Amino acid sequence: MKLLRADNLDKNYGTKQLLDDVSFLIREKDRIGLIGINGTGKSTLIKILSGKDHAEKGSIDYPNDYKIGYLSQDTIFSEDISVLDAVFDDDTPVMKAIRSYEKALVDLAQDGENPAVQKAYEKAEEAMNKEDAWLAETSAKTILNKLGILFLDKKVSELSGGQQKRLGLAQVLIQSPDLLLLDEPTNHLDYETIQWLEDYLNHYQGSLIVITHDRYFLDRVTNRIFELADGTLHEYTGNYQAYLLQRAEREEQEKKSLHKNKQLFKQELAWMRAGVKARGTKQQARINRFNDLKDKVSGSSDKGTLEFSAGTKRLGKKVIEIEHANFKIANQVILKDFELLVQANERLGITGANGSGKSTLLNLIAGNLTLDSGVIELGETVNIGYYTQTNDTLDESKRIISYLQEIAEEVKQQDGTVISVTEMLERFLFPRNVHGTLISKLSGGEKRRLYLLSILIQQPNVLLLDEPTNDLDVETLTILEDYLSDFPGAVIAVSHDRYFLDKTMDKLLIFKGQGNMTTFYGSMSDYVEQTDEQESVEKTKSTLTKKVDKVVSNDGKKKKLTYKEKIEWDTIEEDIAQLEENIESLNEQMLDNSSDAIKLQDLQATLTTTEQTLEEKLERWEYLSEFAD
Repeated sequence: MKLLRADNLDKNYGTKQLLDDVSFLIREKDRIGLIGINGTGKSTLIKILSGKDHAEKGSIDYPNDYKIGYLSQDTIFSEDISVLDAVFDDDTPVMKAIRSYEKALVDLAQDGENPAVQKAYEKAEEAMNKEDAWLAETSAKTILNKLGILFLDKKVSELSGGQQKRLGLAQVLIQSPDLLLLDEPTNHLDYETIQWLEDYLNHYQGSLIVITHDRYFLDRVTNRIFELADGTLHEYTGNYQAYLLQRAEREEQEKKSLHKNKQLFKQELAWMRAGVKARGTKQQARINRFNDLKDKVSGSSDKGTLEFSAGTKRLGKKVIEIEHANFKIANQVILKDFELLVQANERLGITGANGSGKSTLLNLIAGNLTLDSGVIELGETVNIGYYTQTNDTLDESKRIISYLQEIAEEVKQQDGTVISVTEMLERFLFPRNVHGTLISKLSGGEKRRLYLLSILIQQPNVLLLDEPTNDLDVETLTILEDYLSDFPGAVIAVSHDRYFLDKTMDKLLIFKGQGNMTTFYGSMSDYVEQTDEQESVEKTKSTLTKKVDKVVSNDGKKKKLTYKEKIEWDTIEEDIAQLEENIESLNEQMLDNSSDAIKLQDLQATLTTTEQTLEEKLERWEYLSEFAD
């Protein structure tokens, strides 16, 4: 069994201690979710494990043949290389063979009559046979297809930021390392791709550490949780739900322990004040105990919590009205005779295919873009707060406190009370000792939290949120969701985060591309479940109700089933259902044995035979159904 062992890791960032004597063990098939407030060192920890950073103290041990794959939050590729070279950027013989083969395929498609190109293809095919790389190539093609990487001949510089993130994910998955380190892998993925990734990782043969804000993803993929806080790593067994229960139990126990320590401290304090004479060496232990208790009690004050309820100006009846809107970017249709009425207290979630124009709609509403035709009207009392995917308004040369004070010195809350910028920062988990810190010194997640605060203190009554869950920690998201539940204005949020949409939105606008959209009233989970059911029904109907030529007797009357055919008809649907179950089981087994070429060969042969039998049964069903009563 291959193991990775980390012992006594220490890491500081300026005056902040990110890791304080941290130790843990990663076993085969561990699925670890790494969580914690932004800025606590989650990304730093996996960078250390990947070798991209180093600990100031401690050790990390693993076998010489142990391979680690790392996906960072900000994937950076050399822009002059092709997508093909980026995807198969690995020096193993198998990856080299696949890279050469895929390049030969591209060249063959472009210049198939060239003898040199034909010869290069033959040579690449020989290398694939020699390295037995066909299985790996098929797996790579599946991953690329699922992640929408369909343009191997393009330059990386031609890809959008989201496409480059998916390219980075494809790269590490294709390399199939012993340990996958994934930092926010669901950013820039639509919900269908996220579902595929969950299934892929559940069948992955190696180990996994993932940092993600997606709580459904954590719940469905992980079997251990690491929580990083104040330099300490707390370990929990089970998925995200199990973690929530265990953490609640731990915090309850800590409260009981704290109460007991406070009682003991009072007793010890009374003893110390009594000024007992001639304590001597026997009393030194008690003095040490007093000092220890004093440290525990003084250092155990409740952590800050993220709470905020800024007041807003009252919305009138008219909020946002869009009529006959049309908008194109290049040859892509974003809006096609689009209509939308947004009312006060609206909770509209926008989701759907990547690149279909979801963020563009927010930019149109915000006035950053202009319609080709049609009208967007905002109510007179509307005050928009627009949280974009980038921190465009953050001046990183400024200090935290100065940046916010330029926006507002104080903010009036919903209950009429007034709080200062300093208090707001503390509520957003920025302690006083960091208020003078340059924004450039903050982590990516801390910058997002500060940016969110800068939007909310402007007291908008309409919130436009573009992927608000990206790069925010789970605790911040939980409070943002609670804030939105009490927010007295309208909220329009673009998101692929199913948990966030379930918790905050009651109406969905699904972008399907080229101006096609669907409106759904209900939760994201309800929509996904309904869509899956509809697809299943359509697939069954398509399979079982194909048109067949009617077979009739000479007198034009419909033939009846023979006795033998009646017996066959009575059981054929059960036979079909059983064959479909067998196929599903075989596919699962193939995923579980993806690294065993011999086993895969046997399973593939069985699968092919079973699928042929199913096809024959379906054709037989079509025939018999024409004459069944």
